[in-house]
Amino acid sequence: MLKKLLTPLLASLFVLTALPSIAAPVSKAISYEIGDQKFEGRLVYDNASKKLRPGLLMAPNWMGPTDAAFKQAQQLAGKDYVIFVADMYGTAVRPKNGDEAGAASKLVYGDGAMMRARIEKALDVLKAQAGKAPVDLKRIGAIGFCFGGANVLELARDGSDIAGVVTFHGALSKAAGVDAKPIKARILVLHGADDPFVPADQVAAFEQEMRDAKVDWELVKFGNTVHSFTDPDSHMVGKADYNPVAAKRAFRLMNDFFAELFAKKS
Repeated sequence: MLKKLLTPLLASLFVLTALPSIAAPVSKAISYEIGDQKFEGRLVYDNASKKLRPGLLMAPNWMGPTDAAFKQAQQLAGKDYVIFVADMYGTAVRPKNGDEAGAASKLVYGDGAMMRARIEKALDVLKAQAGKAPVDLKRIGAIGFCFGGANVLELARDGSDIAGVVTFHGALSKAAGVDAKPIKARILVLHGADDPFVPADQVAAFEQEMRDAKVDWELVKFGNTVHSFTDPDSHMVGKADYNPVAAKRAFRLMNDFFAELFAKKS
């Protein structure tokens, strides 16, 4: 009788142990400081495997480190990346609407040294997670959306030693009051061809900057696409509008970009 009862139980245990690891999403707030100012970003990754994977610093759009940004980071991380979502404003500034976001981002845009200090610190925080999270310090990159795209471009312009930078519908002009250093990172710009907030003259100036600096760069324009094309919450028709087709293509290009870069370092 005991043998009959144990047999199905043991069989069930065997099946459970044979199953692959179940996804275990991690979303962890991380506090840090720059001078006497407090910041809080978020680390996201899948903990089903302990295998080391590339680390990506993510600079969110002008709304800052929001639940929407964390959700997006979780989706992008999947089982492929460890992502740290940067806080570019400090914990005292959490925009509630576009007007507040515009004012907050304008302050950072207007001070290139501040922008670089904040994005560099966020990169340091990501790197400091090695040993605590499965991030591979040999494979580090950065991505940014809109305002965040400008942030990660300044990370590259500051000469940071990272493999690559990807911007999604980001501003391309140089930050104020700082000089460009030799760019080490490869750069991929994903841009809406009809983006009214990043006009053709700004795109042309960026292209010339990249040529002059002899950077390994790419700029992809998506036709019939405006600003914020990866943001499902953006619906300003003709100005800043979600485009699921362009978004899907852009994320595929991002993954291909990093796969090529990190294959050389694994």
